[in-house]
Amino acid sequence: MPLLNSLSTLTCLRARTYARSANRGPLLANHPPQNLTVATTGASGLIFLKHLLLAVEHDSRIQTVNFIASDSALRVLAEELGLKGRSNLIGQILGRASRKIQPQANADIGANVASGSYPADAMVVIPCSVGTLARIANGIASHLIERAADVCLKEKRALVLCVRETPLNKIHIRNMYRAADAGAIIFPLIPAFYFRPTTLEQMAREFCNRVLAHIGLPQPAAYIWKG
Repeated sequence: MPLLNSLSTLTCLRARTYARSANRGPLLANHPPQNLTVATTGASGLIFLKHLLLAVEHDSRIQTVNFIASDSALRVLAEELGLKGRSNLIGQILGRASRKIQPQANADIGANVASGSYPADAMVVIPCSVGTLARIANGIASHLIERAADVCLKEKRALVLCVRETPLNKIHIRNMYRAADAGAIIFPLIPAFYFRPTTLEQMAREFCNRVLAHIGLPQPAAYIWKG
């Protein structure tokens, strides 16, 4: 009986999930997306952020990128990429200025991406700390990153959370389930090895290619497994 009850519960959960998916409508108002929000947090793995920003900067299909960095991210950017402070942060990451990528202050809860009326097509949080994951999963929007993510969920827009943590405890796993159940895409920061990367740069670049392909922006240089 316990097994039958579990199977029955699982069937009901799947049915409700399919019903929600059917009623959700398109995740991307523009396909491919033209207006992205990219956020970064205090989790390790800022090399992945660097390559995502480089990719979107050079992708002519993308017109606008709103970029948000948490205070904790600044510490990790200094440790991992050698960047200093918030001044000219985009220029420090890309190596040059950008007209496309617009920085937003995480404390500015009234910024454009905080409103559902602003036409953001998708959002990527890379890397996503488990603290940020917890706040998003539980609807706590005290800063712009969480608020922008909350807007994506309520407006049924694509939200990709590149979670970076190991090992995972039950709280982390429950929060990933809760965020996914609300409509987020849990995209753990786990790089591929089957294309035999020889540098960390290659590994990070290919992971970002996968992220962008997942939101409708396949990259021409992406590795495709041929079998």
